[in-house]
Amino acid sequence: MRRYDVAVVGSGPNGFAAAITAQQAGLSVVILEAEEKIGGGVRSEPLTLPGFVHDIGSAIHPLGAGSPFFNTLPLSDYGLEWVYPEAAVAHPLDGGQAFTLERSVVDTAAQLGVDREAYIDLMQPIVEQWDNIAPAFLGPLRWPDHPFSLASFGLKAVQSAERLAQRSFKGAPARAFFAGLAAHSMLPLEKTVSAGVGLVLGALGHVVGWPFPKGGSQQLTDALHHYFVSLGGEIITDHRVTSIADIPPCKATLFDITPYQLLDIEGLNFTGSYLRQLKQFKYNQGIFKIDWALDEPIPFTNEACHRAATIHLGGTLEEIAESEQMMWNKEHSDNPYVLLVHQSPFDASRAPEGKHTAWAYCHVPRYSEVNMTEAIEKQVERFAPGFKNTVLERHTMNTHQVQQYNANYIGGDINGGAQTLMQLFTRPVMNLTPYRTPLEGVYICSSSTPPGGGVHGMCGFYAAKTALKDVFDKEVGLNS
Repeated sequence: MRRYDVAVVGSGPNGFAAAITAQQAGLSVVILEAEEKIGGGVRSEPLTLPGFVHDIGSAIHPLGAGSPFFNTLPLSDYGLEWVYPEAAVAHPLDGGQAFTLERSVVDTAAQLGVDREAYIDLMQPIVEQWDNIAPAFLGPLRWPDHPFSLASFGLKAVQSAERLAQRSFKGAPARAFFAGLAAHSMLPLEKTVSAGVGLVLGALGHVVGWPFPKGGSQQLTDALHHYFVSLGGEIITDHRVTSIADIPPCKATLFDITPYQLLDIEGLNFTGSYLRQLKQFKYNQGIFKIDWALDEPIPFTNEACHRAATIHLGGTLEEIAESEQMMWNKEHSDNPYVLLVHQSPFDASRAPEGKHTAWAYCHVPRYSEVNMTEAIEKQVERFAPGFKNTVLERHTMNTHQVQQYNANYIGGDINGGAQTLMQLFTRPVMNLTPYRTPLEGVYICSSSTPPGGGVHGMCGFYAAKTALKDVFDKEVGLNS
């Protein structure tokens, strides 16, 4: 077997980020991918009918477009083109109302009536201080460069979404709007730090937008792939690592996998406290996902929904909170909170002329086998009557099938572990450098490390940064 400086196990966005960082430092790097196709959770395939392009995992990428690491790479030179819908998100309510997340804080607030000033007071300081705040939560725990900006944000972010919404807003529309953002956390809305997810995603909508890659999320993976190869990197697909014997000789190995899988690698003989903490790592709940081939665009009652590719379906704060609490209690809601993505009105390459694609998922208990198709489509019909008549074909995945598609999605968990207060920065173990394991030259670079889930590559970058310093005595930064 050829000898390398660095081997990376897994070709998701974090695996690529780690590999590119090491390759840029002048090292020889190989990526080992278990599947025939690269990308992990960032892939696109024709799941329903020929000519219809579906994003199997991640689809909308505010953190991708706003990633401090990805933004240092010339990915546009390798085919990546971001599509920016007019609005980042739409949130319809019963009675024909709908609210949109606009790039302007003021324009978004103008839709919220009595809560206009409250929304501005909540979001404008975060948006204005974004460059000072973002580095603190897009990496490992460390002393911030701008502690006062971070403290102001942190006092809001550590609250529960339910508490922050109720304290900040008087009206049901603003509370519902914020609940839809916060529910991306896959946490009950009364859980501490669930507000932080809503604040971050809302701010990203104002600062960056919620774009997606033209032609499918696979385009982001392909751009990372081609850039990595242009640097001299190598990828070996259809190469499943079940033992350290499956890894070519190298000085450092970075695993873009979760703790559950790491424990299963033969030859990684972790002991003591580290082993116990890996076994105690908490995974999040799962998802049930549907992809549709459509005869026409989704017929939303409110035209404002046609301005966004991402639509939050779930109604009021109270309805969304109940749905997410049921999921956490291992129950299934008849009226689940649904994340719906409809890119084809903004990207004609997703479907044959005149046709459309869409996908949606709802949160369900981990390892659930319940078919949520009827419940999800009922929520779509609630805000888009006649939707079912547009469906040409559908493809569904329960939690087991989600994990089969991507082995990192344990039990359907797409976030690499629960992002609770105890696992925000201490994931997968309580360590100021959580990417490092007790074994010399062995590191974790998956979303089970800080800053957690999302297509941003920051876990991979910081893991590689740690390995380069430890093993090769090389210092790297985002601008190096």
